[in-house]
Amino acid sequence: MVLNSTTSVLLLLLALAMAATPRTVIAGDPDIISDFIVPSYFTPVDGKFFTYTGLRGIFNSTPTTFKVTKAGMAEFPALNGESVSYAVLQFPAGGVNPPHTHPRAAELLFLVDGVLEVGFVDTKNVLYTQKLEVGDMFVFPKGLVHFQFNHNHKRPAIAISAFGSASAGTVSAPVSVFATGIDDIILAKSFKTDVDTIKKLKAGITKP
Repeated sequence: MVLNSTTSVLLLLLALAMAATPRTVIAGDPDIISDFIVPSYFTPVDGKFFTYTGLRGIFNSTPTTFKVTKAGMAEFPALNGESVSYAVLQFPAGGVNPPHTHPRAAELLFLVDGVLEVGFVDTKNVLYTQKLEVGDMFVFPKGLVHFQFNHNHKRPAIAISAFGSASAGTVSAPVSVFATGIDDIILAKSFKTDVDTIKKLKAGITKP
C-alpha cells in the first residue's frame, strides 16, 4: 500500500501521540449529593443560571484555522456535577484537529456540515479510522488518542462534540511532546532521530 503525504503526516502525529500518552485513564466526574451545585457568587438562582448563551452567532463566521469553542464547566458553571459538556469544532478547508486525548471522558462527535476523516488508536496500538458525512456520529473512547481531519480542501466542516464530563480535559500530543521543554537529546533518542530534526519539529509547534 502506498501512503499519500496526508496519511503519512497523520500516522506520524499518531505515533508521537502514543509515545506521549500514558496508558492509564483518569477517573470521571464524582457523583453529587444535591440536585445541582451553585457557586457562592451566583445569587439569586433562576433560569439564567441554567442557560448558556456563549455559542450564539458561532455559525455566522468561518475561521481560517481550526477552532474549538467549549461549553464546559469553566464556561458554564451550572455543569458542575452534571457530567456533561459540549464543544463546537470548526474546521477550515483542509483543517486538522491534531492528535490529543480527553483523560476524563469519552467524546461523541456529530457532524453537522462538510466531511471529516476521524480516527483513534487503542491501547494495543490499533488504528481505527472512518470518513464521516453530514448526520454521522462517531465515538472516541475515553482517554484514547484521536484526531479529526477535514480532507476537503475546498469547503469547511463543522462538528459538535458531547463529553461525559463537565471538564473532560484535553492533552495535545504535539504540544505535550514538543512544547513543554523536554530535552532535545531525550526526544531524539526516543524517536530514533537526530537533534536537528527535533529542533525543526519544535519550531513548528506553539503552545495554545
